[in-house]
Parts: sequence; C-alpha cells; structure tokens
Amino acid sequence: MTEPAPIDLVHLADPEGNRCIVRVTGRSQPGVLTGHDILRSDVLACASFVDARLDFHLLPDDLDSWEQELSNVRPGRTASLGGDRGPSLDLHMHEDGWLSIQISDPDRLTALLGVRPQGDWIAEHRRRLEQVRSTWPLEVVETAPGVYVWSPDRKR
Repeated sequence: MTEPAPIDLVHLADPEGNRCIVRVTGRSQPGVLTGHDILRSDVLACASFVDARLDFHLLPDDLDSWEQELSNVRPGRTASLGGDRGPSLDLHMHEDGWLSIQISDPDRLTALLGVRPQGDWIAEHRRRLEQVRSTWPLEVVETAPGVYVWSPDRKR
C-alpha cells in the first residue's frame, strides 16, 4: 500500500514570500498501536531572516484542539497548535487582519513572522483539517488508561 501524499494542515503565505506551513507527511509509527494515530509533520517557516524546517508530531488531541482554536480566532485572540512537548505555533490575529505567527522549538528556534492571509483563511484551514482527518483517520481505541486496541473500523 502506498503512503498518501503530504497535506498542509496549516498554509499561511503572503506575496512577500513570508510563509508558515505545517505539512503532515504520514503516520509516526504505522502498525504500532501506541504510535499509529500520531502524525508526522514538518513546520516550514520562511521569511527574509529565516528558512527553517522543524519536526513536529501531532497527537489526535492536537487536531481536536486545533479545531476548537480555529473556532475562536478573531482580532485580539491567539490560536495555538502543539506546545507542551516540543515545537509550537501561535497565531495572533490583529485588528487589521495581519497575523503574527510565533514558531517555537524550545531547543532550537523561536521566530516571529508577520503574514497577511488572503480570503477566508479560517474556513480554508477547517477544510485542511478535515482532509488530514479523512486521510489519516483514527484507527486505535484506548479501552482503559494505557490499554489500546485496533478500532473495528480500521482500514488495513
């Protein structure tokens, strides 16, 4: 079976070449119960002062949290992805539509980018989230704390 093509969960860019992308590339440990539903991804940040790629692992809870964060985005608010166990991404929306994007990896990098996204970028990112979820659906069920089994809906 071939691995699905990478999908950009986050893709924010502007005409000046500033961009921040979270590209999901596949399952972290396919076929291993404890790592199967963790997604491998890369954070790609590019601006005149930075061109970086960071490894980023997304847990199912991260996707749930991102969905909630997207629902709460509005001027003056910050939406976050990741955080407590490695790289994180914070998007702060300003009154004029600009986004300040802070990319942090406690061991390697902290960068702040400014991007003015075009169109209805929030709705676009909801579609991106659904595409990631449909491409890599949850296939592991935790039946008790620390006890995992394959979902009966798992596609092999």
